Amino acid sequence: MKKESLKQTIQQGFAGLFHICKQELKAVFKDQGVLIFFLLVPLAYPLVYAFIYTNEVVREVPVAVIDNSNTALSRQFIRTVDASADVHIQSHCADMEEGKNLLKETRVYGILYIPESFSKDISSGKQTTVSIYCDMSGMLYYKALVLASTNASLTLNKKIQIQRMGNTTERQDEISTAPIEYEDISLFNPQDGFASFLIPAVLILIIQQTLLLGIGLSAGTARENNRFKDLVPISRQYQGTLRIVGGKSLAYFLIYALVAAYVLCLVPQLFDLVQIAQPMTLLAFVVPYILACIFFAMTCSIFIHHRESCLMIYVFTSVPLLFISGISWPGAAVPTFWKVFSWIFPSTFGINGFVRINNMGATLPEVLVEYQALWIQAIVYFFTTCIVYRRQIILSRRHAMERLRMFRLRKLVAKTSK
Repeated sequence: MKKESLKQTIQQGFAGLFHICKQELKAVFKDQGVLIFFLLVPLAYPLVYAFIYTNEVVREVPVAVIDNSNTALSRQFIRTVDASADVHIQSHCADMEEGKNLLKETRVYGILYIPESFSKDISSGKQTTVSIYCDMSGMLYYKALVLASTNASLTLNKKIQIQRMGNTTERQDEISTAPIEYEDISLFNPQDGFASFLIPAVLILIIQQTLLLGIGLSAGTARENNRFKDLVPISRQYQGTLRIVGGKSLAYFLIYALVAAYVLCLVPQLFDLVQIAQPMTLLAFVVPYILACIFFAMTCSIFIHHRESCLMIYVFTSVPLLFISGISWPGAAVPTFWKVFSWIFPSTFGINGFVRINNMGATLPEVLVEYQALWIQAIVYFFTTCIVYRRQIILSRRHAMERLRMFRLRKLVAKTSK
């Protein structure tokens, strides 16, 4: 009898779990708001970001030149800068005010200022200075102008050094101007592209943020449709904590297994981004990341009482989370408080692990810290989700009992009045 009873309880539990999963999937596809965050945003956002950064690097940045020296040497320096792929000399200005006006009108993004003493200082063996003014609203403009100017300066330095050496052979010139030969190789990002650097981090962050918004919106809808503003409805299938948490999370996992395959595998392939991950390693890493994000979002959804609340709370967290992850800003430069604070979010470990697996070809043992951290987060947030949903079940029962008590009281008052 006990075995039959246990077997029946397990069967009822699984039946309830799959019923909740089915109901949650229906609710997702019926709710346009949730559908947008679960499907439309993950489908469209990666394409938008990839299209914006599809050129990888900024080329031919328009620059204004103020040549107060106006000598053959200064003109040679300007031609060398203009010959680079990064900078295009757009205008020659008479003074700094003219250059500032062009900068304000965004007709140029930088000013190259050559002083009057440029050629005189070089001829007398003194060090001269070339000043660069750049529109810092875009760091890539600054990077392009500085690299072009630095390379032009190095090239000009070599020529001046060779001229001063007198009668020497070509081999002697090579050794004197470059005693140590070096080769500049950018590992895992050979073109120094912005898309290859940033897009992988953005892709993994999109999964977490859309889950937060979609599950939060779903929770807000459930509360608004409930008479007592409870998250869990009063129903026979919604009685067990594990079946509720398991059913809802299974529905989200089924959706995001497909979303993750599209976002993390298809999008990089469409735009020819670096993708050298081993398929099984990537799969093993993504599974705990999705689970951690789902349970984290379900735990956070307890604070959402209205549909609009999740937009106000979560939308503006994307950029800070990207910074404190240690990808767009060096992790060593992140203050200790914010570094520890970032461990709350699955995206921190997800971004660092995914970039190393996808862009650097790391194996699972090489990202063991991030992999273990994601499993720990998944387990911890699973228990916090169970706790908050258990509390919601108790509140729903309490409200139902109060409602039944009030109904009986009204019925008794009606009988006594007759």
